[in-house]
Amino acid sequence: MGMSIGVEKFFDDIKNYRDRFRQFVGIFFIVFVSLLAKPVPETFFAGSLLVVAGIAIRMWASGHIKKNSELATDGPYAYVRHPLYVGNITLGLGFALSSGLWWAIPVYVLILIVFYPQAIRNEDEKLHAMFRDEWEKWSRNTKALIPRFIILKPEQRGTWSFKQSLMSNGEPVIAVFLFACLLLQYSVLR
Repeated sequence: MGMSIGVEKFFDDIKNYRDRFRQFVGIFFIVFVSLLAKPVPETFFAGSLLVVAGIAIRMWASGHIKKNSELATDGPYAYVRHPLYVGNITLGLGFALSSGLWWAIPVYVLILIVFYPQAIRNEDEKLHAMFRDEWEKWSRNTKALIPRFIILKPEQRGTWSFKQSLMSNGEPVIAVFLFACLLLQYSVLR
């Protein structure tokens, strides 16, 4: 019994370490391309729109999530199972594009390929274990990253909360950091 708990903890620690490492790599990538940026107006402004869209998606999603207590199926979670990841992907591609660095997009795509499939699997396994039937019903109709195009019914809209956004992920603080990185790129715009 004690041995199996130790093995489970070991694998949980690896999953958590991988999640932390994925987050570190994402933050490092954004800071790195922002420091080395050689933006030109066309790609900077197009990339900036993606960054703002990604931040908005993350803010929207984090204001609906009730971590580990309730399965979020309303708001952005009615469109995709992992809107926070959709926001990350969108804003990361935005930073790669806005930087004006030719290698930034291929490097970011590589980061996505290395980290996100496993992160999605881990998150789905965790949610399935916690919410079983509810998760199965929701996941049958809701893709991981590709949004379904529906008009939300009033009960699917849910209630967005700034406090929830701040408490669940510290999203407003993250948004300020991301805007600062974007301003850093803007400061060297040619």
